[in-house]
Amino acid sequence: MVFASLIFLYIFLPLNLALYYITKKANFRNLILTLFSFVFYAWGEPVWILLLLFSSTVDWLNALYVAKHRGTKKAKTGIVVSVIFNIGLLVAFKYSGFIYENINALFGTNLEIPSFTLPIGISFYTFQSLSYVIDVYKGEVVAQKNIMKFYMFVSLYHQLVAGPIVRYQHIMHEIDNRKFNIKDISSGIHRFCIGLFKKVCIANVAAEFVAKYMDGDIGALTTGEAWFGVIMFSTQIYFDFSGYSDMAIGLGKMFGFHYHENFNYPYTANSATDFWRRWHISLGTFFRDYIYIPLGGNKKWQVRNLFVVWFLTGLWHGASWNFIFWGLYFGVLIYIEKIFLMKILNKVRPLAHLYLIFIAIIGWALFYFTDFSRLQHFLSMMFGAHSNGFWSIQLGLALQENVFWLIIAMILCLPVYKWANKRFKKMLTRDNFNWMWILSTGFNFAMLLLSTAMLAGKSYNPFIYYRF
Repeated sequence: MVFASLIFLYIFLPLNLALYYITKKANFRNLILTLFSFVFYAWGEPVWILLLLFSSTVDWLNALYVAKHRGTKKAKTGIVVSVIFNIGLLVAFKYSGFIYENINALFGTNLEIPSFTLPIGISFYTFQSLSYVIDVYKGEVVAQKNIMKFYMFVSLYHQLVAGPIVRYQHIMHEIDNRKFNIKDISSGIHRFCIGLFKKVCIANVAAEFVAKYMDGDIGALTTGEAWFGVIMFSTQIYFDFSGYSDMAIGLGKMFGFHYHENFNYPYTANSATDFWRRWHISLGTFFRDYIYIPLGGNKKWQVRNLFVVWFLTGLWHGASWNFIFWGLYFGVLIYIEKIFLMKILNKVRPLAHLYLIFIAIIGWALFYFTDFSRLQHFLSMMFGAHSNGFWSIQLGLALQENVFWLIIAMILCLPVYKWANKRFKKMLTRDNFNWMWILSTGFNFAMLLLSTAMLAGKSYNPFIYYRF
């Protein structure tokens, strides 16, 4: 099941909210939320709920063991077991085919390649439960003794399949101390509707252009069409993922949880370093806190630590060399910025922004193509190594017919909403509260209605980060 579906919007979520708030008892609410999370996760492939429960149970027991023996070698053993177990799950289900393919290519063997279906959300929930065990070891959180509460933490459907990566310490207080808050519910509905609009009305439309210009005959593209295609992919992946993060944060608020932000207008950045402070923030902070700093951070072997993190960042996104090269590509850029480039970029801010947009677009081309021959061919079309020319009538018509949509997409990449929301809150007084509330409700309803119409009218509803 996905958030951007009519079943979720008009059956699953309303039923969950109704049953959840039918009582004030915290245990009943936790149980309802856990059961609905299990149903949500098992909707497509029920078998993977067993893997989720098995993984969660092992880490729950491991954390209790680590807490019991904190300060001893046994506690360290518990951490090692947890790391090996979680990484082992990822290797078995996500990377085994990739490993076998490369062994066959290197040694000329004919090993049978495993054909596992990737369990949805495994990259997210393994990181969540692993960070929990590590935080218990470090003494930053108290081990959860109630396994059902731990199941709820790991399986919360708001963020289970697409993030943000929620750490136990971020919501541990709210597991037992959530209360009905009409402001949170109202704010959550508003945030969810914004995310839904971004996903359905921006990302899905961009995805159709991506399919047209990047999945077909690359050799027939003009230079302009190639650039337009990868710009549309840059648009799709941002609104797709940030839209889902908005919906997750909004859903969390509806049920009393406050998740951390996962995006902060990354396309307004002025460097690769700044871009990755704004893009998928929960993943970046995870690698910083659990990989980069423990390895020595910027105090010891900084260059090694930097490239280990960016190698793993690329690998986390998929079992393919293009993702690894994509991660290392940003690692190299960030390293160059650290050495000297950042000083130059700080002096030429407008050019720095153009630099970021350019390198990000090239990076998304690397990210998109798992086939290196197609990647090479596409890059050659982008930089004019062909005789197809720059423009085409079809591209001109596409731009003309979608000019208002393109303007809206461009505006939403900028912190315009953030500015408008601050202005709205300043204007909100007791005298005009009712009018402002009506305006906000109408805005939410309009976004929901438009998204519903587009979902009902089209069957094309991809979600990029499902495969991660």
